Amino acid sequence: MGTYALTGSASGIGATLSLALAEQGHSLITVDLKDADITADLTTVEGRSKVISEVLERAPNGLDGFVPLAGLGGGTAPDLLITRLNYFGTVALVEGLRPALAKKSGSVVLLCSNSAPMVPGDEAFIESLIAGDEEKALEIAAGISPGTHYMQTKRALNYWMRRHVMEYGREGIRMNAIAPGPTLTPMTTPLFESEEYAPIMQALLDQTPANRAADAEEISNCILFLLSPAASNVYGSLLFADGGFDAHVRQDHV
Repeated sequence: MGTYALTGSASGIGATLSLALAEQGHSLITVDLKDADITADLTTVEGRSKVISEVLERAPNGLDGFVPLAGLGGGTAPDLLITRLNYFGTVALVEGLRPALAKKSGSVVLLCSNSAPMVPGDEAFIESLIAGDEEKALEIAAGISPGTHYMQTKRALNYWMRRHVMEYGREGIRMNAIAPGPTLTPMTTPLFESEEYAPIMQALLDQTPANRAADAEEISNCILFLLSPAASNVYGSLLFADGGFDAHVRQDHV
C-alpha cells in the first residue's frame, strides 16, 4: 500500500477521496484549515512552507501520490484569495513535494475546472502566474474582470502542468489534472441556493448532457483512476468529468 498526501481533505471531494484511499489501505497525510493531520493556511507563504516541511517529515520514504484539492470557488471568496490559494497554494506544494514524489515515482492529480475555457484569458495575468511571480500576479489580478479569477487560475494551472509534464515525467512523476463541472459539495451548495448564482448554475446544467450536477464520489473515482497503475501511461492529460458539458459547448475543440 502507498502513502498519499492531499489538501482540502476535510470536506467535499477531499473528504470523499480521503475515505476511498483509506478504504484501499493506503496511508494518508491530510491537510486543511482544520480537522486534518496538518493544519495550515495555503494562501500564505508561511502556510505552504509549513505543509511542505511537515509532509516531508511524515513521509521520509517518499509519496506515492499528491492531490492538492484545497481551493476557493468563484462567487464564494475574494478574488485575490482565490488567486493565492487556487494557483500559488497548489503549485508551491507540488514543487516542494517533488523530491518525495520522485522517490516513489508518485502521481499528482491537479484540480482544474471545466470553466477554465469559459472566459478569454488575460495573457499578462496568466503568464505572471506561470512564472511564479505572486506579487505581480496579484497586482494584475486587482485590475481584471471581477469573478474571472477562478476560471483564469484554473486555466493557468493546466498550462503549468503541461509545460512541466516532461521534466516531472522524466523523474518518474506522472502529473495529470481533472476538470469537474458543477459538483455538489459544501463549497458549491450556497451557489445552487443563491438568488444571484442559482440561475447561472442551472444554465450550466441545461447545457450538460448528463442533465445534472456531479456528486463528490464521481469526481473522487476519476482521481483514483489517475492516481492508479491503471493510468500508468497517462501523462499531462486533463480529464473532463463534467457530464459532457465541454464536449457539448466546444464540439470542435481538440
